[in-house]
Amino acid sequence: MRAEVRQVADGTHLVHGSHTNWVILQEGGAVTLIDTGYPGDREQLLASLSEVGGSPESVAAVLITHAHTDHLGSAEYLRATYGTPVYTHEAEVPHARRDFLQQVTVGQVLRNGWRPGVLPWALHVLRSGGTAHVPVAAPEPFPRSGPLDLPGRPVPVHTPGHTDGHCVFHLPHLGVVVSGDALVSAHPTSRIDGPQLLPRMFHHERATAVGSLDILAELEGDLTLPGHGPAYRGSLEGAAKLARERAQ
Repeated sequence: MRAEVRQVADGTHLVHGSHTNWVILQEGGAVTLIDTGYPGDREQLLASLSEVGGSPESVAAVLITHAHTDHLGSAEYLRATYGTPVYTHEAEVPHARRDFLQQVTVGQVLRNGWRPGVLPWALHVLRSGGTAHVPVAAPEPFPRSGPLDLPGRPVPVHTPGHTDGHCVFHLPHLGVVVSGDALVSAHPTSRIDGPQLLPRMFHHERATAVGSLDILAELEGDLTLPGHGPAYRGSLEGAAKLARERAQ
């Protein structure tokens, strides 16, 4: 299975892996990689870099929205093999090291197995390495506040709730927000399409995740690149408002 690579803005590609997205930001011959998919997505990840004219060696840094296995899958591989720095919010650094795990448990999945889509999704997780232990040995906090000195000049914005250190990445010059799992547009376990929060079982602190929608609403942008689902075109304020309404 090949990942679907779409250029959605200047130097910006949204890549649909197996149920999880990642984003490639290009500038000259270098790239910033935001998230890395499941461990089982590695071949697709490397192929997507090649498709846009990049390579693992051209990745200036890996930025992690949050340290769930479906987003962290190949981060340590890139760090250990190519020396690529892996950056995330300071509150997410110990999570990426796996000092603790803020992720849906097997018990929670089983208790929700009656819901439409949950069991097929769980089977996909197993096939994609979603239960693998993939800590990053030496994750680093963002080296500065404000725009990072990386291709695309992404600005980390802390949006806790899904995990303690979840961040979105704002590209204000393009009106783009890479929203990770703070705001998605679809998921195999959801029966609706469009802006929404993931189902309750996936959030470490659901109420905090709902509150973080207000942070998203304050960002200027009309293109949202979520961790799950297609790109969403429309005001971020409107998307966050709709997601909040659906979360009630």
